[in-house]
Amino acid sequence: MTDLDSAEPGRRERKRLQQLDHLADTAWNLFEAEGYEQVTMERIALVADVAKGTLYKHFPVKEALLRHRFHRELREGEAEGWRILLAEPPGPARLRRFMAASAAWSERNRRYLPAYLQFRLSEPRRAGPAPERSGLEPIFASLIADGQAAGAFRRDIEPAALAVYLEFLYLAALMRWLSGAAESLAAEMERMLAVFLGGLEYRP
Repeated sequence: MTDLDSAEPGRRERKRLQQLDHLADTAWNLFEAEGYEQVTMERIALVADVAKGTLYKHFPVKEALLRHRFHRELREGEAEGWRILLAEPPGPARLRRFMAASAAWSERNRRYLPAYLQFRLSEPRRAGPAPERSGLEPIFASLIADGQAAGAFRRDIEPAALAVYLEFLYLAALMRWLSGAAESLAAEMERMLAVFLGGLEYRP
């Protein structure tokens, strides 16, 4: 195999990712300018200057374009996000900081979250790493494990299980806010986390 042959798969993958980013960015600009509900897949393909078949091959629905855009944004901010989280002491402070940052991000993207969440929750969950997963569970598991190591959290339940519990509470808080049952997402996240950390047991 020549050096050119061995480099070709990497080059093809870079071009594929560039095309995905181009399609997602084109869709996002249209959503922002014309409104999410008004933009069609055909309109996205036209403005992106690709065949409709090409667009549908990579993104079968508009929500998949949102997923790509959101997850890329989160990946690009991951290093800075961890820097901010790790500046807090391990345990509840890091979880609270994460929830506050997540609430701020969700506030900025509220208009798109109902469609995005409906799409994400309808997707089959597959075992193992998946490039389009949002990554909440491993983040929660890492923060919980750090808290356990520091003696801030109970250690009789493994971090992976606790992360699943917290993810569902997180989604419940988000859905309550989107439905109008909670006025402030930041306050709802704080209340949810208080229940997760302290439980329901009454303490006079």
